[in-house]
Amino acid sequence: MSQPNNPLHGIKLEQIISDLQAHYGWEYMGYKINIRCFTQDPSVKSSLKFLRRTPWARTKVENMYLEYLKKNVK
Repeated sequence: MSQPNNPLHGIKLEQIISDLQAHYGWEYMGYKINIRCFTQDPSVKSSLKFLRRTPWARTKVENMYLEYLKKNVK
């Protein structure tokens, strides 16, 4: 099934976290979304583990990524 109108289709969660971290940094990400995997000893691995188990947090991260795409990708 193709999802041409879904900008997240085909993008892995690891790529989303890596792109956000490279652009914003952990400190800003922790400020915008106050979760421990961003504020205390942050890493991509700990973030993946938490976000895969926590749908509400994953939704917030995906929304942050969509905002990032709107502002930075033409």
